[in-house]
Amino acid sequence: MNLQANKDRIFQEVAACAQAAGRSKDDVTVIAVTKYTDSETAEKLVQTGVKHIAENRVDKFLDKYQALQVYDLTWHLIGSLQRRKVKDVINLVDYFHALDSVKLAAEIQKRAEHDIKCFLQVNISGEESKHGFKVSEVDNILEEIQKFDKIKVVGLMTMAPIDASEQELAKIFSEANALRKNLKEKNLKNMPLDELSMGMSGDFPIAVQNGATFVRIGSAFFK
Repeated sequence: MNLQANKDRIFQEVAACAQAAGRSKDDVTVIAVTKYTDSETAEKLVQTGVKHIAENRVDKFLDKYQALQVYDLTWHLIGSLQRRKVKDVINLVDYFHALDSVKLAAEIQKRAEHDIKCFLQVNISGEESKHGFKVSEVDNILEEIQKFDKIKVVGLMTMAPIDASEQELAKIFSEANALRKNLKEKNLKNMPLDELSMGMSGDFPIAVQNGATFVRIGSAFFK
């Protein structure tokens, strides 16, 4: 496993995908998902130049956060968050990618000591196993969330089925981008909706082609 070579390759591939789509390479941020590894390996990855780190579980997030405090990093929590754990983590997070209920939003509002940048999780594919709001629910949900002044909805997050074809991936990701654009035009308070968190190790090229601004890449770093 050559972390520096893997990091360089991934960043180059993401930049190339962005430019092929007529976008700047700076339009897309690579988030390294370190749930596959321990804190020591995560630190070695950070030393290659990675600046954005993500975890999907609160306990693992806290472990990595503690171990890597000496580095200037941007921290992402990308997994489902139980309301009882909000108080333990939310004020350490720079971006929370899985806002999937109004009750969770209320708990974040209660515990937050500053504005929390959140992605609304939307289940574009309609998979029953996926968390997130249905597309038909989003307008009403955002109206509810507007009353929480410490929640800043910076964008949408979605995940595609693991076995989706390239055509299915393009459809899901393009629909997410279209929804984001439509919502942004509403100029909702505290909801800039400029960002799209979508695409992982296996499907990020198609996500970037369809407007992703954050890609969440894990396993490709640690091959």
